[in-house]
Amino acid sequence: MANESRALTETLNGTIRSYAAVGDSFTEGVGDPGPDGKFAGWADRLAVLLDDRVPEDTFKYANLAVRGKLLDQVVADQVPKAVELAPDLVTLVAGGNDIIRPGTDPDDVADRFEKAVARLSDAAGTVMVATGFDTRDVAVLKHLRGKIATYNMHVRAIADRHGCLMLDLWSLKSIQDRRAWDDDRLHLSPEGHTRVALRAGQALGIDVPADPEQAWPLLPPRGTFEVRRDDMHWAREFLVPWIGRRLRGESSGDRVQAKGFVDPHAVKAHLEAAS
Repeated sequence: MANESRALTETLNGTIRSYAAVGDSFTEGVGDPGPDGKFAGWADRLAVLLDDRVPEDTFKYANLAVRGKLLDQVVADQVPKAVELAPDLVTLVAGGNDIIRPGTDPDDVADRFEKAVARLSDAAGTVMVATGFDTRDVAVLKHLRGKIATYNMHVRAIADRHGCLMLDLWSLKSIQDRRAWDDDRLHLSPEGHTRVALRAGQALGIDVPADPEQAWPLLPPRGTFEVRRDDMHWAREFLVPWIGRRLRGESSGDRVQAKGFVDPHAVKAHLEAAS
């Protein structure tokens, strides 16, 4: 826990000047349109918050995440790059795509995840890991809630053993609102990514510009017909293509390159223009 205390102290002193984000579609930012036809997402938004805390042009940020990647692919392709960069901060959020696959063992996934955490902890100043979301109200993932919770407990234990910071997304209740999710119901919307970035900033101990748990405006109740219509649209536009890719052994990230080094100023300008 001494490492965690040191990390928080250094963060509060504004000494995080480099950040590498490692993971899959969640960290790539799918669902949150960004500059140059790419996605922004919570990690890019967190980078903006961190960049604002240090002198201009002294912050370096690389987003190494690629959608659709399994844990072993993340470890093979991204972790060595993050180790080479040796940044002040690394966020590692991976294993979710493994957990949602039938027949996978969360204990086995956690064992492999811990090895990646150990490698990153030796190279980076601070490592932050995250729990999965509570999928109680996510229809397509509700049946996996227990499996996700088991993996979450492993991630918490791994964080304790290695002195990592914990980004607790299971307890982020604002994400339970459907407006936090993209139309595909698997990825966050821009507002969902914003709330995760704010929660990550809180986990780092920095002042954030808004409360991630801020209440959503009330919505009128939806009728049965509207719900059924939306479900049919989702199944046609997203579920069927997703099943097709699985049957063909394809991944959404097969032809996607990681964003690599990202300019937080460009992200900030894009987000401000879009707001």
